Amino acid sequence: MSSLTLKPPRRGGRWPRRLAWLAVILLIVAALLMGGAGPAYRLELVSLSTSFAWLRQGAHLLIGAGVVALVTLVVAMVCRRWRVALVGALVIAAGASLVALPAQWMQLARSVPPIHDITTDLENPPAFDALVPAREAAPNAVAYPGEATARQQRAGYPRLGPLTLDATLGEVRGAAEATAREHRWEIVAIEPTRIEATATTRWFGFRDDVVIRLTEMDDGVRVDMRSASRVGKSDLGTNAARIQAFMEVLARRVDGATAP
Repeated sequence: MSSLTLKPPRRGGRWPRRLAWLAVILLIVAALLMGGAGPAYRLELVSLSTSFAWLRQGAHLLIGAGVVALVTLVVAMVCRRWRVALVGALVIAAGASLVALPAQWMQLARSVPPIHDITTDLENPPAFDALVPAREAAPNAVAYPGEATARQQRAGYPRLGPLTLDATLGEVRGAAEATAREHRWEIVAIEPTRIEATATTRWFGFRDDVVIRLTEMDDGVRVDMRSASRVGKSDLGTNAARIQAFMEVLARRVDGATAP
């Protein structure tokens, strides 16, 4: 008669694997909530408050997934369950990559002023005209917020200012329109001395309004610009970055440009 060899039970039993599965499930749900928050709002499936709630809930679940994954890793290593330990390590790594974007947002929120209306002319900001109806339907005001915002902009973006181009008004207007289209903005109005457009952010689909004002000067054409969000108190530096990027591209497009 042949003797039967029984396999010894795995150390830790089923608990290491159950912990690993729990960590994976929490990670997947967190990723779905955080990754879907922006597209769901952009497609008008949920409100902005619901979208932000998904982000918060996803972040909490992500923390939970990290804790469970860490416990999984420790238990699996003690029990010498190396495959389960690998799952725990992978969940921790994936969670760290998912938390990078919210962490970057938090860092930006602390490093930039909590404003959403940026302009190169703080004394006489370019005014919206064609975009007035769209902005009146949005939470943020049509008019420039005033000196309090200007003071915060001076402190947060001291180098942001107008651009003077050594070219004709028609050349500058054409270059400005081409630059706006290159950035895939929706052109709303083009006049001899002004352009109005709307820029849409990629993930959430936030709509920010832009007005470009052209003024003929003795030394060329002065370009002023204003970029303002329709919703939100802080833009996390988006509008200032948009103006700076636009001015840099425009300056390269037109010869003989000087930026103070």
